[in-house]
Amino acid sequence: MGFWNKLIGRFQKNPIEKLTIRDLEGEKIRLKSKLDRIKSEIKSLDKQKRQLFKEGIGADKLTKKMLAQDIKSIEMEMRLKYKSFQTYQKQFNFANNLLIVKKYEKELKNIGMWNKISSIQPELLEAKLSNIILDGKEFDQTVEGLNKVFEMRIDEFDEEVDSAEKKLLEAWGQVESGEIEGEDIVDKLNLTNDEEEEEDEELFKRLEKENKN
Repeated sequence: MGFWNKLIGRFQKNPIEKLTIRDLEGEKIRLKSKLDRIKSEIKSLDKQKRQLFKEGIGADKLTKKMLAQDIKSIEMEMRLKYKSFQTYQKQFNFANNLLIVKKYEKELKNIGMWNKISSIQPELLEAKLSNIILDGKEFDQTVEGLNKVFEMRIDEFDEEVDSAEKKLLEAWGQVESGEIEGEDIVDKLNLTNDEEEEEDEELFKRLEKENKN
């Protein structure tokens, strides 16, 4: 279930017209609180990691090996929390942008854009409003940002597949065409999102560099 559905469900499945500014402000505060909490937890874990690293300086080999395991465990926990942070950040962006749209509801109705917004496929609206920033912009700039939401047609959105799904579809095609054996491709199949993996690697490279300073 997408965040949109959870949000609508929280308010008795009201359509966008019946979502109030108060509802959305409450949701924004709730998500901001979650983001602040996760950031605080990541900072606390980072502090623990720095301390463990310091304890290993000059220690015997066995102690260093044990500390290394503790640091790896903390890194994994930080990675998971960072993933949660990214998810909540997208949800916060969506709620905040939806709040701005609601505040401009009258003006958007006057220029005929409100009908487009209220009729757009919920999953598409969530995906697009999660990835643009409307905060701090004048009405004309807000309209310009919203126009980007409609640049992708709904049928195009339906046809999109994520990288993991694309790899699976290609793999099935290779097996079905006899190009490769099923067992062989399963062993080689990697569904990891390369961009996310690179982002994580950059994050932890930075943390390692900070630990050495």
